[in-house]
Amino acid sequence: MVSALGVAVVGFGWMGRVHTQAYARVPHHFPQLPVRPELVTVVEDVPGRAEEAAERFGFATTARDWREVAADPRVHAVSITAPNFLHREIGVSMAEAGKHIWIEKPVGLTAADARAVADAVAKAGVQGTVGFNYRNAPAVAYARELIAAGEIGTVTHVRVRLFSDYAAHPEGALTWRYERERGGSGVLGDLASHGVDLARFLLGDITALTADTAIFVPERARPSGATAGHTRATGGELGPVENEDYVNCLLRFASGARGVLEASRVAVGEQNNYGFEVHGTKGAVLWDFRRMGELGVSRGTAYQDQSVSTVFVGPGHGAYGAFQPGSANAMGYDDLKVIEAHHFLRSIAEGTSHGATLADAVHSATALDAMSRSAESGAWVSL
Repeated sequence: MVSALGVAVVGFGWMGRVHTQAYARVPHHFPQLPVRPELVTVVEDVPGRAEEAAERFGFATTARDWREVAADPRVHAVSITAPNFLHREIGVSMAEAGKHIWIEKPVGLTAADARAVADAVAKAGVQGTVGFNYRNAPAVAYARELIAAGEIGTVTHVRVRLFSDYAAHPEGALTWRYERERGGSGVLGDLASHGVDLARFLLGDITALTADTAIFVPERARPSGATAGHTRATGGELGPVENEDYVNCLLRFASGARGVLEASRVAVGEQNNYGFEVHGTKGAVLWDFRRMGELGVSRGTAYQDQSVSTVFVGPGHGAYGAFQPGSANAMGYDDLKVIEAHHFLRSIAEGTSHGATLADAVHSATALDAMSRSAESGAWVSL
């Protein structure tokens, strides 16, 4: 028997739309789910945006204040896609109100924020899923299987990269993303948070790190009105960029492996160049998000001059079979969020966590805080 589950989306920028579309699609890709999401309320304080979302996507009601959702008995689960500085307050309040939460990373501004939300979720006995979507790629799931099975031997080192140009234009508006008080960290929270999660997902816990950060676009113009995404602004008052554009970081893992994590939001010529190369004593696995359905695999007994084969993922890898019937059919970014929505709803239905959890968010945020401290001191920091 399938039961309805009332859901709300708090914050309707691009990510709010992605969550909403994922809710609409998940019953089609995962028909065995015993719960079906129903869009109850969309919350947005920008005038007219919530009403537009309701008309377009079918939310029953709209609200300007997220507190209305916390008090609404029709809502059982909440997507929190508001700006970072609101994550802690909204996340804790929703959990205390008995709502399950699907919250975007980095879950606040600091590890303390992420831990507060995690503690509230645990105390309330509700489910919490976090938006680490890249781990949901079927090729990434397959890479993890190969590594765990020892197919590439003992892992020696990994390189994780997250290069983007979304902040490269000097006319990019000085939104909340660039302010410490509202955005917290810069590229650390935006991209390196994903890198930490991928590294942990593949190789296990990180024990120590050292990092260096830089701001390459030191001033931006303040926007004159409401913004969404990465809006440009010209002619406005210039203000300082307060958080980092770039980070590079050396990692040590509990397994003894070493790693390099590098992320940039101002990398001209790079559009979503995300991926990893994991090397072991007998082989390697290589993944590029821009070719999401492919995994480079090197394994065997040759060691020197050993070739790399391209594996096109198929129904046997991760959740691929819920989307395509045969190998090498393309999937996209939004599909990863559908998988994430499935993890969230399945967690609620079964009372057991599936996918990325608040504990994963705490681990990631702890590493980000350590990167900030290391960049300031120039020293290694233990986690």
